[in-house]
Amino acid sequence: MSDEAIVKRLKIIVKEHGGQLALANAIGVDQGFISKVINKKQEVSYYLIRKLCFQLKYSPEWLIIGTGEKKLNKPDSAKLITEIQMLRTEVDILHARMRVFELQLKELQCGGAGGEKKVG
Repeated sequence: MSDEAIVKRLKIIVKEHGGQLALANAIGVDQGFISKVINKKQEVSYYLIRKLCFQLKYSPEWLIIGTGEKKLNKPDSAKLITEIQMLRTEVDILHARMRVFELQLKELQCGGAGGEKKVG
């Protein structure tokens, strides 16, 4: 999933709704938030995807992957959004774990570079 591809589709949605302000009002967010996402100053968030899918009935598959129908036609779409949320949470957990491993590795590298260890 590329944020760049999602931003491209977000721009289509902005155009369909008559601009950033109109879209922001339609989904109950600040226009600045939409602007930051479009200008890549802020990540595309699950929060925004959820609002576009639930409130405006855009298909999560189309919005995220770029395939399928643009608008929701199936009742299974809520399930897909829940699955996306769970996957995002898993990615966040994996990033946190990676950060811990990186810090531990750095600590080991710094400890080993300071001098020779005595063998017992």
